[in-house]
Amino acid sequence: MRPLTEPAIRTSFVNCSKGEAKRLFVPRDLDQLPWDDLDFLGWTDPGAPDRSCLVTERQGQLMGVTLRFPTSRRGFPHRGMCSLCLTTHPGGGVSLMTARKAGAAGREGNSVGLYMCTDLACSLYLRGKKALEPGARFEESLTPAEQIARATGNLSAFLDKLYA
Repeated sequence: MRPLTEPAIRTSFVNCSKGEAKRLFVPRDLDQLPWDDLDFLGWTDPGAPDRSCLVTERQGQLMGVTLRFPTSRRGFPHRGMCSLCLTTHPGGGVSLMTARKAGAAGREGNSVGLYMCTDLACSLYLRGKKALEPGARFEESLTPAEQIARATGNLSAFLDKLYA
């Protein structure tokens, strides 16, 4: 992914108002991120722990979405699997992230959801850049490039649903 600026990130959001996008928390360390290892930029808002954001390039344009997820994970001692990168995590390491749909459907309260790594570090897990406990990634016959292509395809299919 190419390095992004705060203004570019703020104007990329498709499922919130311009005012909401202006007020969103954006990471301050953009110049220190491993851009070559990212397929998308994802972060959690430290002031609103139930809100995350994701920005990616799609058809040559930036697309940002706001996501919500439950902060309370009581009664979930099991492992969960991310639907994007197929990494498994114990407990709250995977969350159902919901995104308000774009346009009129979103203003009416319609949303779509997907189980994702709660920390949105899928790109780093796929490349072995972020430590995982043993067994968190299954042995696959796909090459790392094919796994990355599958994850970006899964993300693209989720983003398509914002307009359906």
